[in-house]
Amino acid sequence: MGKTITFSSLPSSAEEMRAIADLSSPFNTAALAIAALANYEANPEKTIEMLNVLKGPEPLSPFQQQFIRERLGGKMYVVRSYFNGTSPQNNYQPSVPYSIEVNENPYSYQNEGYATLWFTSSGADNPRPISLRKKPSTGEWFLWGDITYLSDIRIPVEQDPWA
Repeated sequence: MGKTITFSSLPSSAEEMRAIADLSSPFNTAALAIAALANYEANPEKTIEMLNVLKGPEPLSPFQQQFIRERLGGKMYVVRSYFNGTSPQNNYQPSVPYSIEVNENPYSYQNEGYATLWFTSSGADNPRPISLRKKPSTGEWFLWGDITYLSDIRIPVEQDPWA
């Protein structure tokens, strides 16, 4: 079962993220993570600030920031592949409004206060997990754990010498 989260525009600063961030649902927080990462190429520092809004009381560690740098350097198509309507054939170009499908499965809520949801990348064969944690005092869901959903995918056709 999944939910589609739609954005008319993507945030480009922590202020914009705070203005649109409805963290009452783990689905929203998960989709906002992709929306934030889509800004990485334009401004890595502001992207980290936006992700820290979504991380809540524990900001990204230096290791997590380095991981993002390594995974997205020259590969912004990995993030774009999570938007609906993208494919290797269209070089992972999303259409506006931007929409992201976030899914759950029977094992998504095995531990109270934690959730593992799933994204589908149009360049991968299997869904990718995202972990979230609920802050009981506010009822908000925040990013939790490692960022495992930035693994390599099929390269865009325009970069594929064998296409």
